[in-house]
Amino acid sequence: MIPLAGMSTQLALRLVDSTRDAQLDLIKSSAEHSRAIDAFRDRIADVKTAEQLTEDRELYVFVMKAYDLEDQIFGKAMIRKMLESDIDDRKALVNRLTDPRLRELHQSMDFAPGKDGVSGNTDSFIWREMVVRRYVERQFINRTADENAGAGVVLEVRKRAPEITSWFDVLKNRDVSSFMRRALGLPDEMVQLDLDRQVEVFKTKFDIEKLKDPAELEKLERKYAALTDALDNQAVASNAAVTLMQGAVAAGAGGAGFVPVTIDISAISALPRGAYR
Repeated sequence: MIPLAGMSTQLALRLVDSTRDAQLDLIKSSAEHSRAIDAFRDRIADVKTAEQLTEDRELYVFVMKAYDLEDQIFGKAMIRKMLESDIDDRKALVNRLTDPRLRELHQSMDFAPGKDGVSGNTDSFIWREMVVRRYVERQFINRTADENAGAGVVLEVRKRAPEITSWFDVLKNRDVSSFMRRALGLPDEMVQLDLDRQVEVFKTKFDIEKLKDPAELEKLERKYAALTDALDNQAVASNAAVTLMQGAVAAGAGGAGFVPVTIDISAISALPRGAYR
């Protein structure tokens, strides 16, 4: 992994993008991850039920990591029950859990009750390789985030952007919602508003359909990186634009009085940079 700590978000992103393929190959060929990938490829086709998956610790951990659920690995009994639940039943566990990652895992594994709990995916070569790619990419994103938080957020947004169809999809993910607030010059205090009000504010700033346009996403990335680097730089702690952003909801956090603030990204970008910027 290329050391990214201490670098500006903008520089870190340039290095990450220029070395992406090489870093993915290094992850796949490392002793730890190559063993995990080989074990998954060798044994997952024999897994036909949620019980079999959760009983095989190595495969279970691999799948959970591939779906960015490493923080939920401890809840094996709950994961099994969720995977066995009927997604067509409104009261089923999978529909009562609020974490969208769990629903995505359920749909991918497809241990459907109508099939007697037998997955129709695990014996598919295409499905297996898709999960391997997810696993490797997730390791790449997580390592980047550990080294440089700003660059990690951008990678997370790139991964999820094609699947976002509404502002509620944005608000489901902490990194994506944080990215959009900052890129659009909106204060983090906006999270104090109820979800419907947040959506209203976002709609006044950006057409969510444009997020699928690579050129539009790149513009947002540049704005996010510029403002993140400015906020990380102690030299701009007293900058009027940053101060305005931090205090923007003093009067309106409680409701209708909220007024979104637009930050001058071009001005922020021109501010003095630190040693790594």
